[in-house]
Amino acid sequence: MRVAIHQPNFLPWQGYFAKMAQADRFVLLDDAQFSRNNIINRVRILGPGAPRWLTVAVGGHLGDAIDAVRPADPAWAGRALSLLRNTYGRAAHFREAWPALEAWLAEAPAADLAAINAHLIERLAIHLDIATPLLRARELAIAGRSDDRLVSIVTALAPGGTYLSGRGGAGYQDPAKFAAAGLDLAYYDFAAPEYDQGVVPFQPGLSVVDALFHAGRAATIRMVRGS
Repeated sequence: MRVAIHQPNFLPWQGYFAKMAQADRFVLLDDAQFSRNNIINRVRILGPGAPRWLTVAVGGHLGDAIDAVRPADPAWAGRALSLLRNTYGRAAHFREAWPALEAWLAEAPAADLAAINAHLIERLAIHLDIATPLLRARELAIAGRSDDRLVSIVTALAPGGTYLSGRGGAGYQDPAKFAAAGLDLAYYDFAAPEYDQGVVPFQPGLSVVDALFHAGRAATIRMVRGS
């Protein structure tokens, strides 16, 4: 059994969902410390000719957990929808993608950033035909720091299983700790397939909604699940 663990990012890119599709369990690290100017409350979308940020302005204090951070503007969802409509209104698959995205954002919970992001991630995963169960770290109540906690989470969910990490994890994870716990450590790379965005050169690393608007749901599912 393969377990992947990731912070609940805001409308993540395709690679986030591609890793989810490769895992048997996906844990949202909703009680991790929030850091500003990160992709937890913002994501890049394709503006007129160049990427731009779609951001949920938040309030809170330094050191707060993600599930303790709240939107600073109660009307954040309406603002996000307005920007998405203005940005992608002429995209090839706008009519196909818009109703679902409009509904997901309109019904997003107002409780905290982790709840908002988890809601959107869950809806997008279902939309992309990904059946991997999503779990919340806060509910697992497994303590620890850095890769020690990752080892504990994977051990609890899949004894003798595999931790599926992003390639960036190689910079701070200690493979010996996973081996000592009887776990395998695997790294996953996602090479973003190119699709017609209406601009040249292709802009990688954008929110998955960019692919839904420009390439459509069926093509996005193939790109995510066929990676």
